[in-house]
Amino acid sequence: MYEKILVVDDIEDIRSLLQEALQASGYHTLEAADGREALSMIEAESPDLVILDIAMPVMSGFQVLRQLRKNSDIPIIMLSARTDTVDKVESLELGADDYITKPFEIAEMTARVEAVLRRRKTISNVINKVEFNDGQLLIDLAKRRVTLKGEEVELTPKEYELLRELVLNAGTVLEYQRILDAVWGKEYGNAKELVQVTLKRLRAKIEVDPGNPKYVLTVSGVGYRFKEIS
Repeated sequence: MYEKILVVDDIEDIRSLLQEALQASGYHTLEAADGREALSMIEAESPDLVILDIAMPVMSGFQVLRQLRKNSDIPIIMLSARTDTVDKVESLELGADDYITKPFEIAEMTARVEAVLRRRKTISNVINKVEFNDGQLLIDLAKRRVTLKGEEVELTPKEYELLRELVLNAGTVLEYQRILDAVWGKEYGNAKELVQVTLKRLRAKIEVDPGNPKYVLTVSGVGYRFKEIS
C-alpha cells in the first residue's frame, strides 16, 4: 500500500498514535493540528484519505468537511469524543464516508480505513467511465459536475450521493432499502422517508418539470430508477 492518509487532530498524542498504527499497516501519513492547516495540507499533498477530528480550535472538523464537499470527493472518516448520535448524523449528512468515536481500537480504525479506501476505489473506477448528457441535463461524475440547461446545479452532499448512486445504476430499479444503505448507511435502518424527502429535493433541482420527471422515475412501492444512459 502506498496511499497517503492525513490525520487531523489538535491532540498530538492521538495524531502520533494514529500515524504509528497506519504506518505499521503500510500507509504513508501526514498530520495537521487544526482545520486550516488541514485544508492547506490537502491542497498541497492531495492525500488519499483524511481522518478528521470534529472538535478542534481555529476551524472545526464540520467546517472543514463542508468546505471540502463543495468540490471534492476525498474520502473522510470523522472522529468525535461524543457518544450520542448527533455528531454522527451530521457527519454523514455533510458527506463523510464513515464516523468513529473516541476512544477507539486501532484494529477497528485500520479496518475502517481499508474499507473506505476499497469502496472509493471501486466507485472511482466506474465513475471515470460514466457521463450523462441529453442536451439539457449534464452529469459528469468524474468532475463532480451537474448542470441543467447550461446552469450549474448546486447539490447538497447527500443529494449528490443519491444522484450518483442512481446514475451508476442507470436503467436498474433501486429499492428504497438499497438506496438508504448505499447513501446513508445501514445505521439508518429502514427510514424510507429519508430517501423520499431527499429525492424530492433532488428532482426540484435537476428536472425541467419536477411534477412530471423524466430522469429519476418512481417505481411505485419499490423505489426509483434513473433513465437508461444510451
